[in-house]
Amino acid sequence: MSFSQLLPTRHIQSAKLALATGLLTLLLFLGLITPAWASINDDRYDGNIFVLYAGNGSLVPAKQSLAQSLKQKRPTLLAFYLDDSSDCKQYALVVSRFQEYYGRAANILPVNVDGIPEKTSYTPEEPGYYYDGLLPQVVVIDQEGEVAFKGTGQVPFEEVDDTLREVFDLLPRTESVALKRRSFNEYNSELTQ
Repeated sequence: MSFSQLLPTRHIQSAKLALATGLLTLLLFLGLITPAWASINDDRYDGNIFVLYAGNGSLVPAKQSLAQSLKQKRPTLLAFYLDDSSDCKQYALVVSRFQEYYGRAANILPVNVDGIPEKTSYTPEEPGYYYDGLLPQVVVIDQEGEVAFKGTGQVPFEEVDDTLREVFDLLPRTESVALKRRSFNEYNSELTQ
C-alpha cells in the first residue's frame, strides 16, 4: 500500500497548498521575486509617465494627431518624452499643468519619441519635423501653424505659459489675476457666511 493511499485526498491537497505557500514565502524572503518599485529619479521604465507621475492618464494616447490639430487651426503643444527618462518623468507634471490651464483651447500632444518613425525628412504635419533630439522638449505651434516656442530640458511652466498667453492674446501674467481653482467646499462655505 502506498503513502498516497493511506491519506485522504483532502489532506494531500492541503499539504500541496501549504508547500506551495511555503515556497512562495521563501522566494519572497530570499528576494528572488522583486517587487515593482516606480521611481521618478531613475532612467528605468516603470510604465506610462503621465499616469504614474502626473496623475493624468487622459493625456496618453493623444486624442488627435498633429495633422488633425493643424487642420483645425488650434494652437498645439507638443511634449516630446520617453517613459524611461528621469527628466521626462519629472517634467510630466508640468505637461499635465498645461492641460489643466489650456486643455480646452489648445491641443496638448505628448509624443513618445520611440514612436517617431526614422526618416530622412518629415513634413510639418509630422511630430518628427519639430523634434531636436533632446528630452524633454516642448514645442508650441500657433493657430497659423508657426512655431511660437521651442524649448528643451526642464523648461519652466511660466516660460511656456507666457508664450501661450501671447498665442491666445491674453493679458501677461504680471497684469492678470493669478488663476486659482476653487476648493471643493469653497462654494458651500460662501453660502453659509
